[in-house]
Formats: sequence, structure tokens, C-alpha cells
Amino acid sequence: MSAVELDRAVELLVGQVGHWQQPRWAATAGGGNVSRADLVHRLVQEVANLAADAEGEPRRVVPRLDNDLVLPDQLRVVAADLVAAAPPAEVLARAAAEVTATRSAL
Repeated sequence: MSAVELDRAVELLVGQVGHWQQPRWAATAGGGNVSRADLVHRLVQEVANLAADAEGEPRRVVPRLDNDLVLPDQLRVVAADLVAAAPPAEVLARAAAEVTATRSAL
């Protein structure tokens, strides 16, 4: 798994949700009991955790901002942080799998 593949997975998800307005973010994610926004924020946190681990830094809580419309940008930022940390291929694969699974659940 390469950084290019992770970037592609992120861009597919962003392309799917980037135009959503607040009511779509607030809707329940498919097959679950959490909002789509909560599901994407969980993904953002997971990717941020992987980046922190790869950098040898402590994990930090990614703030849940008042405006869910920023979630695609938050995902792009944490994914770029992960790629910049140059983790092993299996970490990139895990992140890409999380992105793809989240995309499917939306």
C-alpha cells in the first residue's frame, strides 16, 4: 500500500461527502446508530492516531468543530500528516482500509 493509494481513498471519500450540507451530515450512517459526521470524525481521529504513532508523538484528541462541513478538510490534513510521517506500508494500508470502510458505511 502506498501513499498514493491512501490519497486516492481519501479523495474518493471527500468527493462523496464534500458537497454535503448539515442535514446530510446529521443523518444516521448506514447500518449504525451514529451520525455520518460522528463516523467521519471517528475516522479523522483514527488517522490522526496512526500519524502520531508513526511520528513517535503522543496521541491528541482531534477537536470536533461546530461546523461538520470542515470534516473533509480535517481528514485531508490528518492523512497528509500520516503520509509525511513515512510509516510502514501496513500502516498506510490500515488507514486506507479505514477510509474505504467509512466511505462504504456512509
